Amino acid sequence: MVNKLVVKSRLALIHDHLSQLKRHAEIGKEQFVEDKDKVAAVESYLRRSLEAIFDIGRHILAKNGGIDLAAEYKGIAKGLGEKKIITRELAEALVEMAGYRNRLVHLYHQIQNDELYDILQADMGDIERFVHEIQQFLAKK
Repeated sequence: MVNKLVVKSRLALIHDHLSQLKRHAEIGKEQFVEDKDKVAAVESYLRRSLEAIFDIGRHILAKNGGIDLAAEYKGIAKGLGEKKIITRELAEALVEMAGYRNRLVHLYHQIQNDELYDILQADMGDIERFVHEIQQFLAKK
């Protein structure tokens, strides 16, 4: 059985990080790219949000007979879609997010400030959609 308290605590963490990310998204690109502290904060909030997303997915799959799908991040994304816990469209976005999470963790030295800014501007909706769809899933349990 899914531990709703565990999932909700991770969702709250994501929500808090999203508010911080949105705050940083309000500044101009040039100012952002040149401010190492802002870049570091955004990178941390984004990485931690992605970790929480995949922790939630792993937990849900483990409790819904999908433990074999929970071994790696892209597998978690695909498993959530296959089990219709989230929409296929969001699952596809999560596969991309899993790849970016791996870049943040393993290829951190290749992350460019302007790409982080572009993600802030274009991709926060995917994280918001994840929170919404998981809340809908929990409401059915």
